[in-house]
Amino acid sequence: MAGHGPEARPAPQPRAATLDGHSTKGSNTVAAEIVNPRSDSGPDDTHGEFFDPAFALHRGGKMEIRATVPVRDRDDLSLAYTPGVAKVCSAIAEHPELVHDYTWKSQVVAVVTDGSAVLGLGDIGAEASLPVMEGKAILFKQFGGVDAVPIALDCRGVDEIVETVARLAPSFGGINLEDISAPRCFEVERKLQERVDIPVFHDDQHGTAVVTLAALRNAARLTGRSLGELRAVISGAGAAGVAIARILVEAGIGDVAVCDRKGVVSAGREDLTDVKRDLAGFTNKAGLSGTLAAALDGADVFIGVSGGTVPEEAVATMAKNALIFAMANPTPEIHPDVAHKYAAVVATGRSDYPNQINNVLAFPGIFAGALQVRASRITEGMKLAAAEALAAVVADELSAECVIPSPFDERVAPAVTAAVAAAARAEGVARR
Repeated sequence: MAGHGPEARPAPQPRAATLDGHSTKGSNTVAAEIVNPRSDSGPDDTHGEFFDPAFALHRGGKMEIRATVPVRDRDDLSLAYTPGVAKVCSAIAEHPELVHDYTWKSQVVAVVTDGSAVLGLGDIGAEASLPVMEGKAILFKQFGGVDAVPIALDCRGVDEIVETVARLAPSFGGINLEDISAPRCFEVERKLQERVDIPVFHDDQHGTAVVTLAALRNAARLTGRSLGELRAVISGAGAAGVAIARILVEAGIGDVAVCDRKGVVSAGREDLTDVKRDLAGFTNKAGLSGTLAAALDGADVFIGVSGGTVPEEAVATMAKNALIFAMANPTPEIHPDVAHKYAAVVATGRSDYPNQINNVLAFPGIFAGALQVRASRITEGMKLAAAEALAAVVADELSAECVIPSPFDERVAPAVTAAVAAAARAEGVARR
């Protein structure tokens, strides 16, 4: 994996940066200059006078594969490959469980996308998604010690994706689904988990949900409340919104209502998809209907995973000591300056404000724990355990600006890994 050890390939160095180190040109202009460099550019300057550090970092990709054993001479070669490798293959053929001990299977994850819902960019296709999948793979390694391989699929049908990934599954110990649009992502995850006996985890759903629950537990504790005393409103009924609602209910939230573009997702609506109809069945005990603004009146918690802007007058109607998690990027649904007027705790998805709700706090440790015990799946109990462990990391440092650890806190991955492994054993999905 690139970026680790003395042999890692160095990132290209800048040649002609602007004063602040960033280009002032838009991304379309950036692409145009790279494809069609200025004619007066020098022989070593394919970008002409243009430089953007993001492109410099990504040039040539962000990963590489390296051997973990030496191949220095004929003896090494005969052990690493033929004839020595045949003994190992034969042993695995007779005892399939040995594949975990004598290959990398039990320590590698496939990061799989179809490019249909990439970050805030939307449906940009498989090849354009690769920089994100590479980034996800290096986060697995950096923050969880887990090797990961980016796989971008040129197919969109649910059954096509499931069939393709299921056929690839023997090479991996887990499958991390990434940036697949809703509602297909729910069906892909469900059907794929039915086909394979390794963990399948859609991070856009469950990683976000785990970190949100961890932060909310600490925010409630900080303000002298329990989860059971809180009424929450979620803006966004896509992958993240549905998963957050589900884990909050599992954790014992007092009540939670989820809003889409048409208002509160309620059983009385006739325009609901199957996913939203199921959502309405386990949320909104209060029987709310109408707009997001109406739902916020008296609410203790706002969780935003949708984008858009919530009017300040609606925020002002929330309960005293409100908890506002406005997580849309780059523009939160409620700007922190506005949120702080009314809230005891404010969290965002951004790294330049305190309390960043960042999936990297969850998925590396969750997969590391699952792989450690060769789990067959990741259960709701394992997710709850991950959230509890994550919340506990900052238990002694709790403040309005610290309800969740930094992604660079070295205590995070070991705590989440241990909790997930223990939960897997307790729930009977561990195989060692």
